[in-house]
Amino acid sequence: MKTSEKDLEGNKPGWHDLPRGGLILEPGSAARYKTGDWRTLRPVRDAEKCRNCMLCWIYCPDGAIIVEDGKVVGIDLDHCKGCGICARECPPKAGAIAMVAESELREKDASAKAE
Repeated sequence: MKTSEKDLEGNKPGWHDLPRGGLILEPGSAARYKTGDWRTLRPVRDAEKCRNCMLCWIYCPDGAIIVEDGKVVGIDLDHCKGCGICARECPPKAGAIAMVAESELREKDASAKAE
């Protein structure tokens, strides 16, 4: 009997049903897990100031910079943890990315909805 069949019947799997240690049964991917929920600072990108130098894309440890046709088009907030590396690496003369407190943005969103 397979583990999934036992789960449907409400039984817990026994040790015979567990995979052997060290076996990887499926490839891992962070794409399935949204990790941006606990972010306290959000990168806010000014598209008019952006020079598409791609430094934010190169340095982003989460792969959260969205690029299409060689240009930055946005930030994947589901996977951005708010580390601020993108804003730090953005050329100072451009200043296209600013880190803003999530609480401040939530207040703005709430007041915009109320109007």
